[in-house]
Formats: sequence, C-alpha cells, structure tokens
Amino acid sequence: MARVKRGVTARRRHKSVLARAKGFRLSHKLLFKPANEAVLHALAYAYRDRRRRKRELRALWIARINAASRQSGLPYNKLMYGLRQAGVEIDRKVLADLAVRDSGSFARLVEVAKNSLQ
Repeated sequence: MARVKRGVTARRRHKSVLARAKGFRLSHKLLFKPANEAVLHALAYAYRDRRRRKRELRALWIARINAASRQSGLPYNKLMYGLRQAGVEIDRKVLADLAVRDSGSFARLVEVAKNSLQ
C-alpha cells in the first residue's frame, strides 16, 4: 500500500476551522484545538437556537396580544377563543403586529371576538 502524507489535508482542515473561528477571543481564534472546540460548540448552539428563537418569538407575540386585548377588556384566551368561534383565521404574528402598529384594527378584531362569545 502506498504511503499517504497528510500535510495538505490537515492544513486545509485547520485553515477552514480557523476561518470559522474568526472573531473569537484569545486562543480560540489562533490555535487549532481550542478553535475546533469553539467552532463545534458554536455550530451546536446555532442549530439549537434557530429552534429556540421560534419559541421565544411566539411567547413575545402572545404577551403583546394579551397586553393589548386586556386593555380592550378581554384576556388573551377569550380573545383567541372568540376569534376561532367567529371564523377569523389570523395568526399570532400578524395579530401581535396589529396590536402594536394598528390599534384600531385590533380593537375591531376584539369586538368581533366579544360578539362571537355572546
């Protein structure tokens, strides 16, 4: 079997890891071993937090909708139930945006929900 010299392969791998570690602190950007560990952790955190961000945004939308609907005299759960009963299909992202930017439209939706509850 022929002898394989690994210098080119290893250098290419090291260079790619160190390129990904650009902007890290101290030896995490300079030395391969700490840089490799830092890059692996960073990739794992990025994967995890792409999913976590969705949860956090949904919680934020619900908090905004709840705050705005309570000002109109209806808690969040009653608002959502009333909208569902009225056949209004609007997602929480758009509803939260309406609550923040267009209070008139949101107030009309609250009235629709109140009417469908009675």
